[in-house]
Amino acid sequence: MSKVMLITGASRGIGAATARLAAAAGYALCLNFRQRRDAAEQLLKELRSHGAHAIAIEADIADESQVVRLFGAIDAEFGRLDALVNNAGILERQMRLHDMDKARLERVFAVNVFGSFLCAREAVKRMSTRYGGTGGAIVNVSSIAAKLGSPNEYIDYAAAKGAIDSMTLGLAKEVAAEGIRVNAVRPGVIYTEIHASGGEPDRIERIRSSVPMGRGGEALEVAQAILWLVSDKASYTSGALLDVSGGR
Repeated sequence: MSKVMLITGASRGIGAATARLAAAAGYALCLNFRQRRDAAEQLLKELRSHGAHAIAIEADIADESQVVRLFGAIDAEFGRLDALVNNAGILERQMRLHDMDKARLERVFAVNVFGSFLCAREAVKRMSTRYGGTGGAIVNVSSIAAKLGSPNEYIDYAAAKGAIDSMTLGLAKEVAAEGIRVNAVRPGVIYTEIHASGGEPDRIERIRSSVPMGRGGEALEVAQAILWLVSDKASYTSGALLDVSGGR
């Protein structure tokens, strides 16, 4: 039986690139999306045309009941889960802290932190040998912003990703003896649509000179790191924070 992978926020960018690589590697897939049904269904059609066993499930991972429903759909369709890629994330428009209201902070932390925790919780329940599972791998998509802080732009997003780094380290130790490996990738400036959400679609062109390699990264380059971390090639790797950031 094919191994089963859940990718949250799979309709575009890093999530979609990861789905394509995972399908090519033989994984069965659950593609989670929140709003981009058209993009998710197009990706689903593409993957199925190449023989992949895949489903797409709409769910807002910031909502606990919807997370439970998402994992229930995986149980019903596949009966197992071997890998979770906690990729879904949001950021808000660029601004300094003194202009941020509580509602913004709640939105950013609800998806980037609480959603990742909830999905990891449900994944552990299914993967852990403590609960009758056969093990598995979790990869959290953090950000190099957790290290750099993103001053004057997104310090709330950076702080949320810092929480994901800490969760990665703690959870890796918590479930290591239960057959689960937990790691994170920390992408740098990557050519995806998320920059438009912050109000600057061409942000990478402005800041690329700050990247030692002198360019932005591609979603595929991050996806390749994710696929390595979930694979048996990384069988002795857990609690790692892998920077895919051009040297930043």
